[in-house]
Amino acid sequence: MRIAFAGTPEFAATILSGLADTDMNITCVITQPDRKTGRGQKRLASPVKITAEALGLKTWQPETLNTVSAQEKLQSLALDFLVVAAYGLILPNPILNTPKQSCINVHASLLPRWRGAAPIERSILAGDTETGICIMRMEEGLDTGPVYARATCPIGPRTTTEQLEGTLAKIGIPLLLDTLAHADSWLPSKQSNEGVSYAKKIGREDARIDWTGQAQRIALQVRALAHRMPPTAVLADTRMLLLAAEPHEEIKTGAPQGSIIKSDKTGIYVACNASTLRITKLRLNKGKGGLLSPQQALNGYPALFSPGQSLNSHG
Repeated sequence: MRIAFAGTPEFAATILSGLADTDMNITCVITQPDRKTGRGQKRLASPVKITAEALGLKTWQPETLNTVSAQEKLQSLALDFLVVAAYGLILPNPILNTPKQSCINVHASLLPRWRGAAPIERSILAGDTETGICIMRMEEGLDTGPVYARATCPIGPRTTTEQLEGTLAKIGIPLLLDTLAHADSWLPSKQSNEGVSYAKKIGREDARIDWTGQAQRIALQVRALAHRMPPTAVLADTRMLLLAAEPHEEIKTGAPQGSIIKSDKTGIYVACNASTLRITKLRLNKGKGGLLSPQQALNGYPALFSPGQSLNSHG
């Protein structure tokens, strides 16, 4: 069985590692080009490229698959399957029709719930209590193809995107392998037209904190976004990245929304709309910029976290 794999983030890298542990012939690994990131704008390879090179697999990083040359290159591989997991680029119809069998997508949601680019983040932001993996036959529509197999996974009250990505990838590996082994005899099921939702790409607006809202909503933002785009507040002249937080039983003080109610080793407590947010991990754009516990934050900057200090939205 000749396979090419297309993916980019850590989720996809875990799937690739699972495929590589079999006797399947992975002829090529396709991933997005190295991207500039951080203040120094240094080019970094994707997790899939790093994993593929460690496994001794050939990598290919086209800017687009919409060119004739890219499509001819893929055709020359004489593939049985193209396996896709969070690749991040749209596959044009000529690519979808290239493999002898089909293009198969490992999608991190229970389709038709959360079609699109950011299903894991959107499921947490929405407060979903369950998600899962679908192995889908790809077609021209965005995650609209029929589903070969699915498996469910609970989302706990403290589950983060990073944790959920790892869990779903591990669930997806045996599901994918089973699908590939039986694809010629399995008939995929058409998706329902009910319950469709779109998981659009995460943007800065998703990380903007509204202190006049409920603490539960802000806690969902932190759980969903802290690993890549942390919700950020401005405290005096300091930017504070929220890396872990949870709703806390409301502290009755009449304090203005967005102001610190109290700070101790258990957390930085902030007034919200009829609720209180307890911040338990943070990072500041001062000092060494490292991860801080509430106690470390208080030890280093006691005045900054004194009761009455106001947090403003940022981003």
